[in-house]
Amino acid sequence: MPTSATGTSATRRHRWAGRARGFTLIEILVVVGIIAVVSVGVLLSVNLVSGRDGELEHESDRLLALFKYARDEAALETREFGLRFDDDRYTFLVYDVHRQHWRAVTEDDALGERKLPGGLDLKLTLDGRPVVLKRPEDPKDLKPQVMIYSNGDLSAFAATLERDGGVRSVTITLDDKGEVIAQPLVEAKPR
Repeated sequence: MPTSATGTSATRRHRWAGRARGFTLIEILVVVGIIAVVSVGVLLSVNLVSGRDGELEHESDRLLALFKYARDEAALETREFGLRFDDDRYTFLVYDVHRQHWRAVTEDDALGERKLPGGLDLKLTLDGRPVVLKRPEDPKDLKPQVMIYSNGDLSAFAATLERDGGVRSVTITLDDKGEVIAQPLVEAKPR
């Protein structure tokens, strides 16, 4: 068998010349994995730098939508609704005229009690005064802090959802026309 100057056989060189060299499946998977890890890192850093808080925004959007829904239901059913806030949850109430007391809404799943995710807290201001939020000792002793009247009126309030003691917050309140609105997300200034 003849050998070339480099010491390889001429026939062996011809056998490999017809076969194209490509990437193996493992090499492709490693590259795809690296791209995925880098992409997740970039997305997380953009979310943290931009100050967005998806969970806080989602919960404030939900509370705003439920306020509007409860207001519509109060007008449609000509019943008085209310909202009770506690430090980590809120409950929609309806006035039972037959029993002469407030009770949690049970006939509409959308208005059921909502517990906030960990790290989110509630603060409530009524007529410009802060309210201490705590659960009643007797679960039957439910009274709303915010009234939703059957004529569409609401008592003056400002409900603030905040992240970890006020790092970020969104306030749901009434505008000057009496509409329920969410104010823009507020970032606490570093000290």
